Amino acid sequence: MSQKRYNQEFKQTVVELYRLGTTVSQLSSEYGVSEVTIYKWIKQLSPIECEQELTLADIEAIQKENLRLKQEIEILKKAMTIFARK
Repeated sequence: MSQKRYNQEFKQTVVELYRLGTTVSQLSSEYGVSEVTIYKWIKQLSPIECEQELTLADIEAIQKENLRLKQEIEILKKAMTIFARK
């Protein structure tokens, strides 16, 4: 049995309908998506609740660090291929 793939916009629409008051069982029936999958989307697309509030500056710093780490990984991958050839 093949898995269905849903795009991010569809997932967000279903979650938004849930937040507006549509029950998960109604969404499941209407869109042909299992209730378990919808609950998973709700969890994935809900804001993180934590004791410490993140400011916009905190989020920007995290994103900047994430980008730096991704670039570093790419550099290390290139270095590994160079050294692997020798």
